[in-house]
Amino acid sequence: MNSTLQAPQPVLPTPSVTAWGRVSAAAKQPLVLGLMAVLMFAMTIPMTRLATVQEGVAQWPPAFIAASRSVLAALVSALYLWRMGAPLPHRAQWPLLGAIVLGGVLAFPLGMGWAVSRLPAWVVALGTATLPMFTAVLATVWMGQRAPLRFWVACASGVALVGAFGAWQRHGLTAGVPLDGATWLGAVAALLVGLWGASTAYIAGARAAQHMPAAQVMSWAQVLALPLTLPFTLVTAWHWQGESAGHAPWAQVHTSAWWALAYVGVVSSWLGFLAWYAALARDALRVSQVQLLQPLVGMGLAGLLLGEAVSPWAVPVGLAVALCMWVGQRSLRR
Repeated sequence: MNSTLQAPQPVLPTPSVTAWGRVSAAAKQPLVLGLMAVLMFAMTIPMTRLATVQEGVAQWPPAFIAASRSVLAALVSALYLWRMGAPLPHRAQWPLLGAIVLGGVLAFPLGMGWAVSRLPAWVVALGTATLPMFTAVLATVWMGQRAPLRFWVACASGVALVGAFGAWQRHGLTAGVPLDGATWLGAVAALLVGLWGASTAYIAGARAAQHMPAAQVMSWAQVLALPLTLPFTLVTAWHWQGESAGHAPWAQVHTSAWWALAYVGVVSSWLGFLAWYAALARDALRVSQVQLLQPLVGMGLAGLLLGEAVSPWAVPVGLAVALCMWVGQRSLRR
């Protein structure tokens, strides 16, 4: 009988499992999740423009897009919540969900939709560079996060660059968009209201995601908004029909506008928020500054998808704004 004992051979993980584990772990990092969300959000403005105006011809009304995108998101959310067997939110989470409804489901789609129906998509995309400033301010108030002075200087510098560039370019914008003083101010005001609503929804969602799965936060908010958004969708559709003198206006909507509506309903209003809230819940200040990259991506998409003549100065300004983001990120390193 052979009594020689052999040492047990270690069981090595397969390379594929190890590689997938590394990718999965990296995808759960706050900055990676935030970047994924920003890429999805960057498509929102070009897609909203595509859904409302194409080559100077009106498609869906902005108010209809703002309401119907939430209805689509609510249907997907209800299916998800049912499939996951999600429990009802705790009583303490209802105010946070209400803030998401008011800011992210109502104010942002309405404000941004109004602005992008009157301004070129690349201009609105550049204007979103102010969103991280709003988000950072609310993060300090609601979540008790503090940042050094250099962070605020960098953030304010990025916002100032966007504001100065927008004021300088106002008279040179084309694409058949009337840009008299009243139109410009109205579009800017609508965009600012929308951006403030979005930042409110971001921080409220981040706080709610600390106590419930991030995927359920926006899902419950969309479902809770359905008693408001569904009637609003029907009313705006009826009003649109009335303005068309009895014709079927939706029959003249381009196929691309239908796809754009589906995108802003499913991806912009639901899927992107799953990654965004998960990222903000872990590091709201740092992740909020990743969104300074959104204007660069949005302007590029406006040129590629819509054929807009983006100002040659837009890229240098966007890069300067990205530099402000980098400086702000460096100041937050622990």
